[in-house]
Amino acid sequence: MALGACGGGRGASDKDASAGTRIPVEAAVAGRAPIAASYSGTGTLEARGETDVVAKAGGVLLKLYVEEGEHVRKGQLLAQLDDASARASVAQSLAQMRKAEATYARAERAIQQQLIPRAEYDQDKYDLETQRAAYTGATLQLAYTRIEAPIDGVVSRRMVKLGNLIQPNQALFHVVDMEPLQVTLNVPEREFGTLAAGQPVKLAVDALPGKAFPGSVARIAPVVDAASGTFRVTCEFRDATRALKPGMFGRVDVVYDQRRDALVIPRSALIEEDGETAVFVVERGAPPKPVAPARGKPGEAVAAERKPPAAPTLVAKRRMVKIGYADGSRVEIRDGLKPGERVITIGRNAVRDGTEVQVLENAQ
Repeated sequence: MALGACGGGRGASDKDASAGTRIPVEAAVAGRAPIAASYSGTGTLEARGETDVVAKAGGVLLKLYVEEGEHVRKGQLLAQLDDASARASVAQSLAQMRKAEATYARAERAIQQQLIPRAEYDQDKYDLETQRAAYTGATLQLAYTRIEAPIDGVVSRRMVKLGNLIQPNQALFHVVDMEPLQVTLNVPEREFGTLAAGQPVKLAVDALPGKAFPGSVARIAPVVDAASGTFRVTCEFRDATRALKPGMFGRVDVVYDQRRDALVIPRSALIEEDGETAVFVVERGAPPKPVAPARGKPGEAVAAERKPPAAPTLVAKRRMVKIGYADGSRVEIRDGLKPGERVITIGRNAVRDGTEVQVLENAQ
C-alpha cells in the first residue's frame, strides 16, 4: 500500500508539472474589416489670414465699436478718430476747387473768342486739376478717421484705449481670420506620389482629447526641399463649433486609400526581425498518448479506472506574413494568414516555435 501511494503521488506531480510548462498568452482572431491607409504628421494650427489694423491718419480716439473676441466683417467700422480737422480741410478744398472751376469756365469761353493767351488758359486748367486732387486728398484723410476691418475675422487683441492720441501707422487692433484654420505638414518625399489635394484628413489636438475634426488637403508644394527631403502639405479645417484655436498643437491623419474587406489583426501581434515580419499562430498540438491500463497480480480483480479524456494541447507556430496598410492599432495581412486563425498578441516574446501555450480566458 505504501508503494502504491508513492507511485500515485509521482503521477499527479508529473501531470501538474506538464501543465505548468504551458506559457500563458493572449490571442486575437484574424478577421475581415475595413482599413484605411493614411499618413500621420504633427503641426500647429495657424490662421489663414491675420493682420494688424493700423491708423492711416492721426487724431484722438473718440469711439470704440468692437472688443476682443468679437467677429467682424471686412469694411466694418471698428473705431472713430476725431475728424473735426479733416472735415475743415475738406470744406476748404471744396471751396478752392469750386473757385478754380469758375475761373476755368471763364477762361474756356475767353479762349474760344481769343480774348486771352493760350498760356493763361492752360494755367487755369492746371490750377483746376490741382484743386481737384487736393479735394480728393482731403476727402481721403477724412475717410481715414474711420478705422475699418481690412479682413473678415475675430478681434484677438485691442492695443488702444479711448482718448489715446493716435499716430499714423500705429496698430490699433489685431484681427485673425479663423475660417478656415490651417496646419502645414513637412512630409517625407517618399509620400509625394500618395498625397493629393482634396484628400480627407482628421485632426486631433492635445487641448481637446477624444475629439476628431475633419478637414481636407488644400494644396501640396510642387517641389521637394533638397536640404530636408520633405515637401509642404497644407491642410484646412472648418470648425463650426469654433473649438479650434490658432496655436493649438495636434496630429493630422491624411487618408489616401481604403480597403473595405481586409484581413486585419492587432499590430501588437507582429514580430519584425531582419526585414521580415512574422506572427505566432495558435494551433492544436499532437494528441496526447493513451495511458496503458493498470494490471493486477494473477487471480486478482482490478477495478476499471475511468479517466477523463486529456485536453488537447495548444502550441505556438511561427509563420511569416506579408503586411499591407496600417491603421492605428490594426494592420492588414495580405498573405500568410486565414480568417479565423488566432495570433498571439501578449506573451509572444516568451514563446518559441512549437512552445505549448495556454490561451487566457479574457483573450479575444
